[in-house]
This record gives sequence, C-alpha cells and structure tokens, in this order.
Amino acid sequence: MQITEATEVTEALVSAMDKLIPQLSRSNPAPTADELQIIVDSDASRLLLAIDDDGTILGALTLVLFRIPTGVRAWIEDVVVDTDARGRGVGDKLNRFALDMAQENGAVSVDLTSRPSREAANRLYQRIGFEPRDTNVYRYSLNG
Repeated sequence: MQITEATEVTEALVSAMDKLIPQLSRSNPAPTADELQIIVDSDASRLLLAIDDDGTILGALTLVLFRIPTGVRAWIEDVVVDTDARGRGVGDKLNRFALDMAQENGAVSVDLTSRPSREAANRLYQRIGFEPRDTNVYRYSLNG
C-alpha cells in the first residue's frame, strides 16, 4: 500500500469516492468529478489516497493547510477507510503521511474532529498522539 496525493481526477477516483463517502456520511453525497477537480486544484487542500498494490483506493483523507496571522494552520478532514480494508493500518498511514506533510508546510500543530460514535477512529487518533482539546466547537448552519 502507498499513500499519495491526488493530482488528477480519474474515473477510478470518482468511483472510489462514490463508494467511500457514504461510509463516512449518510447526509452528504459523494463529490462529483467537477467538485473533486476543485479539491485537487486547490492550494489549500490535499486529497490523500491510500492505494493498494493492485491500484484499488482503500481510503482517503483531506489535509487542509492555510495561513492565518498566527501561523500556518492544518486540519485533517473527511478521513475514511473502506470497510473491507479496515484493520490493515490504512487510517494510521494516511494520518501519519498527512502529519508529515503538514510539518513540511510549516504547521506546528494539526487539528481534527471526530464524532464520539466513531470509537475505532478516536482510538486511532489517540494512539497516533492526538490529544483532546478543551475547547468549544460551534456550528452556524447556513441552510436555515
């Protein structure tokens, strides 16, 4: 298995996202090819893929990097590993690759959020070294 950054939108990528995103979120549709192109072309987002030796995309993670007055910020978003590939270290490798990439780009910390119901994911993040923060997370819904 290798971790790589998506640099182009292929049919295989679109198909993989069609399979992976419903495993991550029941309320959000998988991105279209055009939406994936926006992600791939963005300077702020890095779509990382775990690819099996046979070319199958096993999982994905989005690393978001942006500059603010206090430094470079990094967020990990939308981590998903295909159900059939879980337990093979895919999530661990994706996250560690993202952490290295964030550090190479000047970030001094990386944030992420994870629902408490995602118990395996939360154990993984803590095993890697992520620590819970004492903060409030707020959301303002723009959809009414």
